[in-house]
Amino acid sequence: MEHLDICKLIEDFGSEAKCREYIEALRWHDYVTCPRCQSDKISRIKLRHQFDCDSCRYQFSVTAGTMFADSHLPLWKWFLATYMLCESRKGMSANQLKRMLGGSYKTACYLCHRIRAAMKEVNKPDMDSVVEVDETYVGGKPRIGRPHREKEIVVGVRQRDGELRFTRVGDVKANTLYKVIHQNVSDDVEFIITDDVSAYDGAMGSQFKDKHMTINHSQKRYSNGWIYTNTVESAFSLLKRGVIGTWHKVSAKHLPAYLDEMCWRFNNRKNQFLFRDTLLKMLEAEHVEYKQLTKVA
Repeated sequence: MEHLDICKLIEDFGSEAKCREYIEALRWHDYVTCPRCQSDKISRIKLRHQFDCDSCRYQFSVTAGTMFADSHLPLWKWFLATYMLCESRKGMSANQLKRMLGGSYKTACYLCHRIRAAMKEVNKPDMDSVVEVDETYVGGKPRIGRPHREKEIVVGVRQRDGELRFTRVGDVKANTLYKVIHQNVSDDVEFIITDDVSAYDGAMGSQFKDKHMTINHSQKRYSNGWIYTNTVESAFSLLKRGVIGTWHKVSAKHLPAYLDEMCWRFNNRKNQFLFRDTLLKMLEAEHVEYKQLTKVA
């Protein structure tokens, strides 16, 4: 599939039938298989847009067991919402989606969170080459004398000319930073660059101690040749524009989902098949129920 603009999206997927046909092709490729017993002995129930398994008699639709399951929203609206979240560089709020697609805020909010849940990346490759690590604070209202008291802490790890990872953490102590770095960085990394916050020295451990380079932000120095953290800081800038300009308010409970969305879109910024790949993840990701979103953290 070539890169979609919104006109082509409407042309290609402007009906329920076209959307179902496309999801079927993405999910099963050559032939339909039963999600319960994996049999390929399937009969179509055309009037109900369902399939009947001749082996176990299970009846199912193309959306069964996917993010689209149990939704009363037309598939073409799902496709439009997915496209808009993929193509909006700073994200899209549920209120904006509500205004564009119609319906209630509750429906739009649930729709956004289901799509975000599919954007969570698993089995991510470790970063190598030159990696920058930094932390930032988002959300909340600072108090006098306590500028970060009510804010959430996000650690960013970004490989130059490579991927970005955001992780919400509870503090910036050495042990916490150690876990984030060692969960994302390969043993073969060339260098890890941070600012001069002392906790980063303890976060390297013996494994990365000799590969750790720092830039002295406390002395108002922001680059020393190739030693800088500007690359990860530019990603923080994009994140904050999303929080301030698009989402306006992000709860601590849902912040990781927004971080996953931002990283997925950023890491796929050159992927001309981003819309298709996001739909694929929605077919494979664990189903999210509304009670999970409203449950008190």
